[in-house]
Amino acid sequence: QVQLVESGGGLVQAGGSLRLSCAASGGQNGDYAMGWFRQAPGKEREFVAGISWNGGTTRYTDSVKGRFTISRENAKNTVALQMNSLKPEDTAVYYCAVSFSRVTAPVRPNDYVYWGQGAQVTVSS
Repeated sequence: QVQLVESGGGLVQAGGSLRLSCAASGGQNGDYAMGWFRQAPGKEREFVAGISWNGGTTRYTDSVKGRFTISRENAKNTVALQMNSLKPEDTAVYYCAVSFSRVTAPVRPNDYVYWGQGAQVTVSS
């Protein structure tokens, strides 16, 4: 069992930055891939970024490439999402998640088994 708690959401103007953090507890330290997803009102949950167990592989959805950076510190059991040049279309609830899939940085929600409670990110125009 892995528990995940996100922090760092908030309200920011377009062009600004936010950093989301996710603290994991339980489970074997760092022995899993992690990802960030987001869900806007009326839309399906979508993949944002993923990172392999050792941080060696990262993946991003096209709309955030060059603006968002995912990172992890296994010694602290944390994963972060640095979000720069934010746009109003980035507004959503952001979730971190854990995957035990053999894929190094999965993109499908069904590949993830543990989820945080979500953090609201609102970008004003």
